Amino acid sequence: MSTNEKTYKRRIWAWTMYDWANSAFATTILAAVLPIYYSQVAGATLSSPAKATAYWSLGLSLSLLIAALLAPILGTISDVMRGKKRFLAFFMGLGAIGTALLVLVDTGDWLLASMLFIVAKLGFNGANVFYDALLPHVARPEDVDAVSTRGYAMGYLGGGLLLAINVVMINFLPGTWGPRLSFLSVGLWWALFSIPIFRHVPEPASTAAALAKGVNVISASFRQIWATIKDMRRYRQLFKYLIAFLIYIDGIGTILGVAAIYGAELGFDSVKLILALLLVQFVGIPFSLIFGRLPSKNEKRRPFFLAFIVFNLVALPLVGMLGARLLPDAISGKRPAPYISTAAAAGEGLYPAADSRIQRSGSWQTVSIDAGLLDSDVDVDYLISSSPDARLDFTFNGQEVILLYATGSDHGIWQVQMDGQVLMDNESQPLSINAYNATVRYDIEEIFSAAAPGEHTLSLVNAGADSASQGLLISVRSL
Repeated sequence: MSTNEKTYKRRIWAWTMYDWANSAFATTILAAVLPIYYSQVAGATLSSPAKATAYWSLGLSLSLLIAALLAPILGTISDVMRGKKRFLAFFMGLGAIGTALLVLVDTGDWLLASMLFIVAKLGFNGANVFYDALLPHVARPEDVDAVSTRGYAMGYLGGGLLLAINVVMINFLPGTWGPRLSFLSVGLWWALFSIPIFRHVPEPASTAAALAKGVNVISASFRQIWATIKDMRRYRQLFKYLIAFLIYIDGIGTILGVAAIYGAELGFDSVKLILALLLVQFVGIPFSLIFGRLPSKNEKRRPFFLAFIVFNLVALPLVGMLGARLLPDAISGKRPAPYISTAAAAGEGLYPAADSRIQRSGSWQTVSIDAGLLDSDVDVDYLISSSPDARLDFTFNGQEVILLYATGSDHGIWQVQMDGQVLMDNESQPLSINAYNATVRYDIEEIFSAAAPGEHTLSLVNAGADSASQGLLISVRSL
C-alpha cells in the first residue's frame, strides 16, 4: 500500500471517529438519560411532570432555532475565512464543556439543566455543520456515500457503547451520581475521540473568493446567503430536498428528543426506556451500512439492496400484525377489550378521588388546585388526608389501575395492597409510595397491576411519615 493510500485511509478513519465521539451526546444526552433525569430529578420541584416536559421541549426548540439561524452564516464565514476545522473545534469544545458541566445538575436544578443543555446542543449542531462540510475534502467523490454511512455506523456503535456503560453506572452508583457521572463521561468521550479529526484531517482550501478591500466577513456572508437563496429558484430538486430534509430529519430529531421524557411522564420504567433506545442504536449499525450501498455504481448489487429494503417494508408490519394476534397480550402489548362496570366493581374509565366508587376511611377533605399549576384548562380537585388511619379502597374490573397523586414536604408513605394483601414489586419487596418531596408536585403517576384480569380491590393505606417529612399527608387526584 502506497503512502498516499495510507494517508487517505487514515483521514477517513479520523473523520468517522468524530461520529463515534459526538454520537454519545445524541444517545445519552439528547435521547435517553438526560430527558428522564430532567423530568424526575432536575424538574422535581416543578409543579407537574407535564410542566417538566414542556420546559424540556422549550429548551430543545430554542437550541434548534439558534442553530438554524447561525448555521448558514457560520458556514459562509468558514468558507471565506478558510476555517472549517477552527469552527469545528470551537463548537465541539462548547458542546463537550456544556455537556460535562451537567454533572453539577441535581434535584431541582431544572433552570441550570436547561441552560447547559441549550449550550451543549448548540455546540452539537454547530459542530455537525463543519464536520459534514469536511466530508467532500476527505473522501474521493466515488467514496463519499460509503464513507458517510461508515460514519453513521461508527456513530451508532460508539454512542451505543457509551450508553451501555452509562446504564451500568445508573444502576450501580448511589443516588443521582449514576446519571450525573454519565453526563461527565459524554463530555470527556466527545473531546477525547475528536482528537483524530484535528490531527489527521487537513484544513481544506477556501471555496470562496478572497474578500475585496473594505468588505468585512459578516456582510460578505449575508451576500453569499442571499445569492444562494436566489439561485435556489433554478434548482427545484435542491429545494425539494431541503423541504424533505426539514420535514423528515427534524421530525425524527424531535421525536427522539422528547420520546424518553414523554415515556417517563406516562410512567414507563426509566431503565426500560433507556434499554429500548440502546437496542435501536445497535440495530442501526447494519442498516446504515446496507443503505449506504444503494447509490453504488455497480448495477448488479443495487437490485439486491432494493429488494432487501422492500422486504423489510413488507415483512416488519406483517410480523407486528401477526405478533399482535398470536402472541399473549402481556408480550404483544395488545389492548384488551374494555372492562365494563359490574354491580360490585368499576369498569374501565377515569374516577376522580371523590367518586362514590372509591371508598374512604378516616378524615378526608377536597382541595381545588389551580389549573395553572397543572397545565390544565380547569381547576382540579384533589382528595387529601393527614389522618393516621386514612385509607382508600377501589374495587375495579380489570388488571391495571393508574393512580394520579401529589407529593410534598408534608406528605407521608402509603402502603399498597391488592385484594387485602400487600402488593409486591418486581423484586418481591412490599410495594409502597413515598410521597415526600422537597416541594409540592402534582399529577405523579403510578401503575399497579393485579396478577390476572378480573375483579380486584386496590387499597392505599397511610403507613406513616418519611424521616424527612413534616407530616402524614396523602393527596389523590384520580384512579
